[in-house]
Amino acid sequence: MAYQGKSALVTGGGSGMGALAAQQFAAAGAQVAILDVNEAGLKETAAGNPNIHPYVVDITDFAAVEAAVAEFESAHGPLDRVYNCAAIMPFGKLLEQDPAVTNKLMSINYGGLVCVARATVPGMVARGCGEFASFASMSGIIPSLMMGGYNASKAAVATYTEVLWHENRDSGVKFVCVCPPAVATPLLNQGKETTWPKLMQQSEGSELTPDVVLAAVDADLEKGNFWCTVTREAKIGFYMRRWMPNAVWNNIHKVEGF
Repeated sequence: MAYQGKSALVTGGGSGMGALAAQQFAAAGAQVAILDVNEAGLKETAAGNPNIHPYVVDITDFAAVEAAVAEFESAHGPLDRVYNCAAIMPFGKLLEQDPAVTNKLMSINYGGLVCVARATVPGMVARGCGEFASFASMSGIIPSLMMGGYNASKAAVATYTEVLWHENRDSGVKFVCVCPPAVATPLLNQGKETTWPKLMQQSEGSELTPDVVLAAVDADLEKGNFWCTVTREAKIGFYMRRWMPNAVWNNIHKVEGF
């Protein structure tokens, strides 16, 4: 863990990637705010660690996010690192998925990012320093069958973060858009409990662990890299989607069988 900052904020801190990130930051000596709607998960992440401060917050509620940030910064100083890890991941064919679910995907995965960015990045820009990690996914780069709602939400995350970076690239704030392949976190269970594409079945047993992803994020922040694909194979997929989209789609159709 290269992070040597004093004050961090992590969304989705009640489980998975967010929980591990918060614990790593706290172990490095930072004061850490964790935001989630999962109160039990927040308590578990913070258990026995006075450096971790839980906030039961819906990140789609801008006023609530802004209030939590203000309260935490008043007590522990300005944020110097923000990790937006919160997300949901139900799958399904677009014409079969409940529109309320599809819209909820966009509200949390993309809308939550907007609220968190607006509540934290202006302060970092004003101070001329800070680090902002936005967790998208390779699913936001390479769309697939039966994952359209999730794909669209993560594509929005990637695009928003890319523009945010370019609009503030001379501000002194570092930005990274994290686009890993499948990671072994509780989030995967949401997909498995809805519709589980054959493409995802192929990756079972080879998912990345959260610590590998977080180490890659750290390395790319230090190097000043914006895109963090974590693995060589994901990086190849990133460029294939741009250069040979038809080949990518042909393979997806072949795997799924329709």
